[in-house]
Amino acid sequence: MLAIRIHETGGPELLRVDDIPVPEPGPGELRFRVEAAGVNFIDTYQRSGLYPLALPAALGQEGAGVVTAVGPGVMNFSVGERVATAKASGAYAVETLAPVAQVVKVPAAIDARTAAAVLLQGLTAHYLAGDTFPLKAGDTALIHAGAGGVGLLLIQMARRRGARVIATVGSEAKAVLAREAGADAVCVYTQEEFPAAVRSFTGGCGVDVAYDSVGRDTFSGTLECLRPRGMFVSYGNSSGPVPPFAPLLLMQRGSLFFTRPTLANYVESPAELQRRTGELFRWIKSGELKVRVGAVFPLRAAAEAHRALEGRATTGKVILLPVDG
Repeated sequence: MLAIRIHETGGPELLRVDDIPVPEPGPGELRFRVEAAGVNFIDTYQRSGLYPLALPAALGQEGAGVVTAVGPGVMNFSVGERVATAKASGAYAVETLAPVAQVVKVPAAIDARTAAAVLLQGLTAHYLAGDTFPLKAGDTALIHAGAGGVGLLLIQMARRRGARVIATVGSEAKAVLAREAGADAVCVYTQEEFPAAVRSFTGGCGVDVAYDSVGRDTFSGTLECLRPRGMFVSYGNSSGPVPPFAPLLLMQRGSLFFTRPTLANYVESPAELQRRTGELFRWIKSGELKVRVGAVFPLRAAAEAHRALEGRATTGKVILLPVDG
């Protein structure tokens, strides 16, 4: 079967179209035919070597499709059921494996593209807004990359919880999307320094929490945006990792909190995963949560998808369709 793999780390040009055997599920695993695969920054981190993998490695953790086989001991999933996961072992493929503890069933009202678009990024936004810093009415949040996949979902969830939001984006077109998602204010960082925009928005007080998926390029400015005892939530590295810093800096900036969460620690049990995805799917079905698929590429064009994502040329979710396999 067709699968996109890396044999060495580096740029998008190293993504290879390989023909590999269809994998067999082991105990506690299932196999599904991929109808849509989500493209995420973590895939680019693995490809570049920032997050090391044993090589050769199949890329893609997020996908939705139809179960084609179940491994020994699997009782709660059957061949033919529609499923999705953010823990696939190579979703850039015609078929892939996933541990059943990290797989959810997809309701009939949710299509495969939407399911693949909302699993990883939707779960991320869900825990950021509800657990890492539990937003409430009256809170003020800064959300970087407000027109990205997580950003658009996080804005909606923050507003749903009653928080005020200022988002940063790279263009006027992206600013429109952030406003449509519910942002109270938007800073186009190519036209205005975002710390100044935040100070204006908050009357000089600073935000209660800053959600930063950009990393290196926004780190210093984001520190300027927080109120005393505010929280810096660093959950991505799209511009590169945050540089090393002394904890004393947090004291000097106003006894700040700094955290670097990851999704795995917020879906450690099947029950927690089911609770979170259940809420996401309910919100989508009711129209409370809008999922934007901003770009769709065929599986063989995975390198092009990576270039678009890393070049900040996309909005919402980037999807691969393995229809040419």
